[in-house]
Amino acid sequence: MRAYRQKPYTVAPWILPAIEVLRPRERLTVSQWAERYRVLDKNSAMPGGWRNTVTPYLVGIMDAFQEPDIEKIVFVKPTQVGGTATMENMLGYIISEDPAPSMVVYPSDKLVESTVEARIEPMIENSAPLVAKYKKRESTALRLKFISMFLYLTGANSPANLASKAIRYLFLDEVDKYPGASKKEADPVSLAIERTKTFVTNRKIYMASTPTVKSGHIWRAKEGAEEERHYFVPCPHCQNDIELKFMQLKWPSKDDVPLEADRAARATYVCQECDCIIEERNKMDMLRRGKWKAVRTSSTRPTSVVFWLNTLYSPFTSFAEIAKEFMASKDDPEKLQNFVNSWLAEPWEDTNLKTNAEMVLERQTDVPEWVLPEWTKLVTAGVDVQENCLYWSIRAWGDYMTSQNVAHGQALSFEQIEDIMNMKLGKASGETMLIQLALIDSGDQTDEVYEFCYKNSDWALPSKGMDTMLSHYRLSTINKTGSIANGMNLVLMDVGKYKSQIAARMKRPNGRGSWMVHRDCDMDYATQVTAEHQVVERKNGKEIKRWVKKSTHADNHYLDCEVGAAAAADLLGVRTLFLREKEETKQAKPTKPKEESWVEQNDTWV
Repeated sequence: MRAYRQKPYTVAPWILPAIEVLRPRERLTVSQWAERYRVLDKNSAMPGGWRNTVTPYLVGIMDAFQEPDIEKIVFVKPTQVGGTATMENMLGYIISEDPAPSMVVYPSDKLVESTVEARIEPMIENSAPLVAKYKKRESTALRLKFISMFLYLTGANSPANLASKAIRYLFLDEVDKYPGASKKEADPVSLAIERTKTFVTNRKIYMASTPTVKSGHIWRAKEGAEEERHYFVPCPHCQNDIELKFMQLKWPSKDDVPLEADRAARATYVCQECDCIIEERNKMDMLRRGKWKAVRTSSTRPTSVVFWLNTLYSPFTSFAEIAKEFMASKDDPEKLQNFVNSWLAEPWEDTNLKTNAEMVLERQTDVPEWVLPEWTKLVTAGVDVQENCLYWSIRAWGDYMTSQNVAHGQALSFEQIEDIMNMKLGKASGETMLIQLALIDSGDQTDEVYEFCYKNSDWALPSKGMDTMLSHYRLSTINKTGSIANGMNLVLMDVGKYKSQIAARMKRPNGRGSWMVHRDCDMDYATQVTAEHQVVERKNGKEIKRWVKKSTHADNHYLDCEVGAAAAADLLGVRTLFLREKEETKQAKPTKPKEESWVEQNDTWV
């Protein structure tokens, strides 16, 4: 039988690529993709292939990108712990594994160009899957083209670039360095997030920054997240999971070791569970065995998650360096703010003018509500106008700006305000007084406020808060054609100066010159009056002090009322009340006859 040689089977050239397309793709997490395909260039601190074991705390943040319910990832971080590298790994994963329109927003356009050149392009060129999809010739500095997707890069100072094109993946880097909202545009974060609405069911938003103040973008995002996760590591002695906290970092006292450098070199961490000493050599093993745990959650399936850690977790920064930096910063407010922000990843607060509700209740006197203290010489009021009600506060004033809240509350209409402000207020001795002046905030329902003040001009004036003025207040004129109040006085107030005045006098013990409240003062009033605190911000190289809400959703209406009452007292000359009494006493002093005066001066003539 004749044997036949089997002819070799040949495959058409187009079949193999088709088979490759149909082959099931290996599902990688972001951290797995980074370890397989990310190569750090020679300018990195640790060039070569990405290793998750170097910064193990970043694994949980990167892999949150694949959690199906999570659409917003927030990373509150100190400097130099890998926040930007985490974002770049997510970008690389998207280009390689799940292409879709993406955008990165940096603080400024200038930073975009330098970052693309120094970080983004080297990442692409050093990764085989990325360089295979990169169409460099068709790309520009602000728009990188890949197979199946575009990557847009822009600065937060370019509102026009933030307000067009649908984006599925959005990355916001160092958001606390973004410019604020303008009169014409919303803040850059809100504008950028608007672009993801088309992909609301499968979008991902990554926001990272070192915090500055509590009112900054990143801390507000932290407070608004549905779940907050912290990184816990096992103590090498008791094996309990602990969170590394700065207060547990210990070093010798100045009496034992005089030189700061020597004290810092001996810094160790004391476990808060077993009081055993944890040394620097223990840290890497602890980090690799660590895990993220939820410390706060408001949903069983959170859509927004915040990750927070401080420099104690950094494998690149020793306990000794942290101690040394603190000792060098603690006596300089500017350096201390940088330490709190950039090393502890916490917002800065100016504690010099910090207030709290308990302090207000400590200022209660024995005088009941609606009764004037016996030292009262002036009575003023402030009204804060809201969309659905009006908050009001009445304050009595005496010599040396001594003051006390007489009553406060909410009214549902201007008619109720008129009734309250025309009530006779009495002292325990029986003397009665009327409210001499009330300032009505005209920021809301402006026309109604103007009309109300015009009809009650014997005791009411419209007011408007300003950010910074040379004086506490100044009088302006309403210039509104067609309004019955046209030409009427408008009081402009520097609200920051008055809030600082209130905070400072609140700290004084009850008595002369103090800011006090009546015996029946309630907690809601006390909380609202202390809903803000003063923070220090740096703008264009200068320090700027601002009063901001301690919490995003806190009510501060009674504080605004007290600002109005204080400004009204200024208009009536409260700062010179004590001088008037001296002048009146001087004028009322009886004069002796000339003859009697001559005798007294010459009593030795006899």
